[in-house]
Amino acid sequence: MQELAADIKDKIKERYGKIALTGNSDCCCIPCECSDQESSPIEAATVIGYDTKELESIPKPSILGVGCGAPVNYAQIREGETVVDLGAGAGIDVFLSANRVKESGKVIGIDMTDEMLEKARRNAKDNGYTNVEFRKGDIERRIPIDDNAADVVISNCVINLTTDKVSTFKEIYRILKQGHGRMVISDLVTDKEVQSDLIDSAKWCSCIDGALTKENYLDSIRKAGFTNIEVLDDKCYMEVGDQVNDSRKISSLVIKAVK
Repeated sequence: MQELAADIKDKIKERYGKIALTGNSDCCCIPCECSDQESSPIEAATVIGYDTKELESIPKPSILGVGCGAPVNYAQIREGETVVDLGAGAGIDVFLSANRVKESGKVIGIDMTDEMLEKARRNAKDNGYTNVEFRKGDIERRIPIDDNAADVVISNCVINLTTDKVSTFKEIYRILKQGHGRMVISDLVTDKEVQSDLIDSAKWCSCIDGALTKENYLDSIRKAGFTNIEVLDDKCYMEVGDQVNDSRKISSLVIKAVK
């Protein structure tokens, strides 16, 4: 599994680096409503829950149209808070959060893909954002944030891509403030997990083969130390199947947990 995990990580960097450079998101997780048409990134973003008017308030290049939900809609982000976005990409959720925390707050985006980080930092600089920062990090090994530093951790269809989800949630637990620090994430789950010997690293990068069942996903959060876990939204996302694997139903969840 260690060799497969390394291969998956390399392919994730390659694939999302390509998305950052080309803006072409047809090779990563996109909602089924957008799969049969030439949707713009903004159109794809609105399908998964983003507000068009809010999107108009942030840098357009930060909107890639990928993801499976809009965690910022549920996180109740307040002025002055410190927000950490895991798998920040070009910065869509970072900039939306920055508009909410205002100058007295701070938003830190974490990504492991150099091309995404470069694009996000350029978006911030070109648009005069002074309350955001982008850092490179592997979220299942070590999130480059101090202990008990974040009021809010958000993530949009990224933890699904990790091979050690419990480790990732433990890192989130570590960086959240004790007592009120909260995690609000969107992610995909499946009704049937792929057997380890049938895993396809390309499909893992497309948010499919790495998906856990809802029960196992929530259990991974519990194993990290969270006890008060809520599913805020649960909706059908897509159905997948091929000659190797039986048809699987993929659902999109929005989950909240408080440290």
